[in-house]
Amino acid sequence: MSNTPKVEPGKILIAEPFMMDTNFKRAVVCMCEHSPTDGSIGFILNKPINMDLSELVSDIESDEDYDVYYGGPVSTDTLHYMHNVGELLEDSIKIGQGVYWGGDFDKLKFLINSGMIRRDNIRFYIGYSGWSPRQLDDELILGSWVVSEIHANYVFKTKSSTLWRQAMINKGDRYSVIAQMPNYLSHN
Repeated sequence: MSNTPKVEPGKILIAEPFMMDTNFKRAVVCMCEHSPTDGSIGFILNKPINMDLSELVSDIESDEDYDVYYGGPVSTDTLHYMHNVGELLEDSIKIGQGVYWGGDFDKLKFLINSGMIRRDNIRFYIGYSGWSPRQLDDELILGSWVVSEIHANYVFKTKSSTLWRQAMINKGDRYSVIAQMPNYLSHN
């Protein structure tokens, strides 16, 4: 157990390349909560869905399109968000340098409608990735995930289609070799 990487808010989970669960195939998950007694919560960063925030929230009056991502298979009838404007949004939880989770939703709508929060400041997620107590620890022992540090660019700048590969490369050493593996072995 001592060799198991430590998971905490501000870490990312990078799916090992052979993960077959379609929810998490080549996924990069930002961890927002992790507790041995309460379980874990995170959001998949690299699975955009063909939907705009205005389709989900009727009183958004911005000319900008705010992309929505698949956060994970748990509670897919809920909307969550990560942003880089924690100083503007009360009740935000700091996850890492330049990355915040949640906050006052009515204030968020006001800030979007007034143009103070732009699409490059925020990402929205339908559902979340959740693990019961010890479930994620067991998956880590099995080698299902590579643990690394979050970078704000992973959330707000890096293209979804290249995020898994980039996160592996940034991890260095043998992971940069793994990053070169094709998505499907038949493409090798």
